[in-house]
Amino acid sequence: MISTILSAVFIVFALIILFSGIFTVKQQTAAAIERFGKFQRVSSSGLHFKVPVIDQIAGRINLKVQQLDVLVETKTKDDVFVKLKISVQFQVMISRIYDAFYKLENSHEQITSYVFDVVRAEVPKMKLDDVFERKDDIAIAVKRELNEAMEEYGYDIIKTLVTDIDPDIQVKAAMNRINASEREKVAAEYEAEAERIKIVAKARAEAESKRLQGQGIADQRREIARGLEESVDVLNNVGINSQEASALIVVTQHYDTLQSLGEETQSNLILLPNSPQAGSDMLNNMIASFTASNQIGEAMKKENALKEKKRKEKEERKKRELPPQPPVEDQDEEDSPQE
Repeated sequence: MISTILSAVFIVFALIILFSGIFTVKQQTAAAIERFGKFQRVSSSGLHFKVPVIDQIAGRINLKVQQLDVLVETKTKDDVFVKLKISVQFQVMISRIYDAFYKLENSHEQITSYVFDVVRAEVPKMKLDDVFERKDDIAIAVKRELNEAMEEYGYDIIKTLVTDIDPDIQVKAAMNRINASEREKVAAEYEAEAERIKIVAKARAEAESKRLQGQGIADQRREIARGLEESVDVLNNVGINSQEASALIVVTQHYDTLQSLGEETQSNLILLPNSPQAGSDMLNNMIASFTASNQIGEAMKKENALKEKKRKEKEERKKRELPPQPPVEDQDEEDSPQE
């Protein structure tokens, strides 16, 4: 009975030991196997067997592409403190799993240190605006430095990205004010240009209106003069002389004006003088003015003609008073040799 129990215990113990030697490794993962503390082999994904008690799984290594975000605070060339977020995408090289597992205690801290070193060496050479414009140059410099350093430890740097640039709050506020001022300046220039265009267009429209208005007034006066001329001709044909005809026309226009003013119920215009004799007096004054103007014009013409005549007589006297000039000898005769 005791032997049976011991056999059963032995079998169970043997099965436990046997099953302890069986293990699995997940996809995109590798397991480092050690024997008595010494590296034995690397097991890839799948079902594997190790010697129980003797072989141990030292650790598992992730073979997926990993990303590490590093936040670096540094100063630019123009003394502006800025925070940069650097995203590093890296992967363990399958051919160098041993180096990745045994040479580095903490790969994340190692990568972070190199990122800090490169960023704080590159950014102080640039102004703040250049940091935004040349962020790809910063990412390339970080990748180049990490590749040289981490390749020795079995890590492949796939990509580095500058995902965020965050200046100090006061600097961002100042930049926003500068941007807003620039946009307000451009808006003011466009508004001024639009106002200038409206003013020019309005001035051109007013000028065209005045031109057309003046042309209309000139045409109106031309037609009035033509009508007056025809009226005088008609009155002359029936035996009325020009002066009487002009007086009759002026009196007629005077009463037509009074009639048009009387038709306006809300007019405040007062026509002075307002008497039947006003038209005749106006005509007499005009005739007297024209006569006086003609007389003054004739007198000025006579005076100018007299002045011109005196000027010509004075020039004639000067010509007569000049002494005769001696004849000019021929130059050839002077230059000829004497015989």
